[in-house]
Amino acid sequence: MSPRIGHINFLNVLPLNYGYQHTAQDLKIIYGVPTFLNGELRAGRIDLSNISSIEYAKQSDELLILPEICVRADEDVTSIILISRKPIENLRDDKIILTSKSATAQCLLKIILHEGYDAAPNYETRTVKVENPVDDDATAALLIGDDALYVYLNRPKNFYVYDLGREWHKLTGRQMVYALWAVRKNFNEPLKSTYEKIIRAFRFGIENKTAAIKSVLSTKPFSFEELDKYLGGVIKWDLTAEALEALKLYYQKAYELNLIDKEPVLEFIDIK
Repeated sequence: MSPRIGHINFLNVLPLNYGYQHTAQDLKIIYGVPTFLNGELRAGRIDLSNISSIEYAKQSDELLILPEICVRADEDVTSIILISRKPIENLRDDKIILTSKSATAQCLLKIILHEGYDAAPNYETRTVKVENPVDDDATAALLIGDDALYVYLNRPKNFYVYDLGREWHKLTGRQMVYALWAVRKNFNEPLKSTYEKIIRAFRFGIENKTAAIKSVLSTKPFSFEELDKYLGGVIKWDLTAEALEALKLYYQKAYELNLIDKEPVLEFIDIK
């Protein structure tokens, strides 16, 4: 049985999406935002997906990590931001709107504001719109993905914009892993062929990054130069030993704030 594969179709994985389209058309791909695919994986409606890092912690008893690949940034990430009416150091019990698209970013913001700024905001999850990112009843809002990248590059007047990758690095001195690829433990079919297709698709997309970027310019509000800098410059995809140590620290801090029930053991699938 071929696995049903989830794919978070943000620009931060554009090379993989381009590779899927050109080298792996036989794979069964289901597209969605992180929280949707997290839920689909939890429910068993897909077998394998790139997922929010925090979701692995929540489902670690049921999942195994695929080696080699992730979505990470050494410092600035530019596509996960807090946009605020006041400086971040002045936030206390203010209302902050959280995008419903990513649990990893929600937890990251809560860690940063608690540990870095001694803030205890009132969080509310609702839809965040690019054209009006901070509703009138709120002080700040969390954005992720392509929307966040657009606001980061086109900053609205009278607002402060904070890159959460930079804030995490300022707090910990570490990089941040935003997404992993994971498979359900109860998927019993051989995965070697599928895994090799995913890796091959990723490599194809990275090697043909120029063509991948050009393929989306007519539908995205970014220049070639902006996406060229973002992909491979800001965003990286190799799951290194240093990245895993940073991920463990993120889980530790999330556990200390009761954002997850336990610190997960990082278990990898044995590709044979």
